[in-house]
Amino acid sequence: MSIIFTVIIGLIAGFVARAIKPGDDGMGWIMTAVLGVAGSFVASYGGAALGLYAPGQPAGFIASVIGAIVLLVIYGLVKKK
Repeated sequence: MSIIFTVIIGLIAGFVARAIKPGDDGMGWIMTAVLGVAGSFVASYGGAALGLYAPGQPAGFIASVIGAIVLLVIYGLVKKK
């Protein structure tokens, strides 16, 4: 059940992160959703590694948005090269 919750929160977090981060990333809404889901998983596993979450516990919405923003920044750096 936690994976389903992570995916749902990640979809929303991707769109919020894209609205927060300035600049034009030039990606469609599907890529934005995928990036949000990946950001949510990064936040979940990163939080568990830091001891903020129990193993298997999904990250919160704010942590998912932060994870998606971090991935957007990394995506922008990789795309420039």
